[in-house]
Amino acid sequence: MMPLVFAQTGQTQIIKKIGGSPEVKKHLEDLGFNVGGAVSVVSSLGENLIVKVKESRVAVSDELARKIMV
Repeated sequence: MMPLVFAQTGQTQIIKKIGGSPEVKKHLEDLGFNVGGAVSVVSSLGENLIVKVKESRVAVSDELARKIMV
């Protein structure tokens, strides 16, 4: 298990755990990040990641990406 920020670009990963405060977990859930769901890193732009989750592309900060364990 590793944070999403260390995942290889283009490789589909399964979300195993989401950390952080209840507010952070709720925010990530609202964006489509759920335990057991598939996610893949499309690209990284500086401190941000562009990820594909549920057929959508979402930008997440490095800080949030470290809370998503794959």
